[in-house]
Amino acid sequence: MDAKEVTTRQPALARRRLPDFTEQLIEPFTQLRDEVDRLFDSLPLRMPSLRFARIAATPAIDMSETDKAYKVTAELPGMEPENVEVTFEDGLLRIAGEKREQRDENEQGYRFSERTYGSFERLIQLPAAALGDKIKAKFKNGVLTVTVPKDGKAAAKGKRIAIENG
Repeated sequence: MDAKEVTTRQPALARRRLPDFTEQLIEPFTQLRDEVDRLFDSLPLRMPSLRFARIAATPAIDMSETDKAYKVTAELPGMEPENVEVTFEDGLLRIAGEKREQRDENEQGYRFSERTYGSFERLIQLPAAALGDKIKAKFKNGVLTVTVPKDGKAAAKGKRIAIENG
């Protein structure tokens, strides 16, 4: 053998390792994502930006308590009061609704139409002192405010339990 003719063998560890089970499951989705990315990269620059709507999303809720009432505030941007429902049954305050949105764009060279639909529901367990028959709800600028009066007598029935040591 000549000094110039040197053959090297790669050790077994340098060979391509077999993908594990998780990688095998994810690989088709990775390929699909790459293909979709290539497709969108090839579109003209004047195409509208695609946004993914939050369908069936849960609205943000704030809860507070005063001496006379519980107050629940829900952020419902883009919704109308007639698409929101507030109910109270067995100590549960239920806020539910459905949002339908349609967007059409006609520009030079393309037409874009998008429709999104989604519904949501929030269930809130209220304390026993809540007076369900006197609940009031107001909707203004995409914010729902539910005021639940308290029964002062029921709240007074609460008792602190002393904890003994040992």
